[in-house]
Amino acid sequence: MNLLYTFFLMAPAQNGSDKPDSIVPTILMFGAIILVMYFFMIRPQRKQQKEMANFRNSLKKGDKVVTVGGIYGEIVEVNEKTALIKVDGDVKLRVDKQGLVKDYSEAQK
Repeated sequence: MNLLYTFFLMAPAQNGSDKPDSIVPTILMFGAIILVMYFFMIRPQRKQQKEMANFRNSLKKGDKVVTVGGIYGEIVEVNEKTALIKVDGDVKLRVDKQGLVKDYSEAQK
């Protein structure tokens, strides 16, 4: 505590008087920076994470999806953590639901 007091409150005065400058503007500036970061970075990311979670929880048989690796396929079976997708012909892949990023069913209509 004593070190913080020395660092912040005993800084040399900028206004020519013997009284040190106030720390309130600095605290307000840090608060404003944190608020801006929240609204422009953290909040949109959380919204996107919720949308992806809703997408992955609503997967059903017949949905056409794209994996993180860019593999297009149609869902054949959905389990709690995995999905079986039909890629081409009789080729089927079991992938983790976290690897499914997009539904392209509506794009082909």
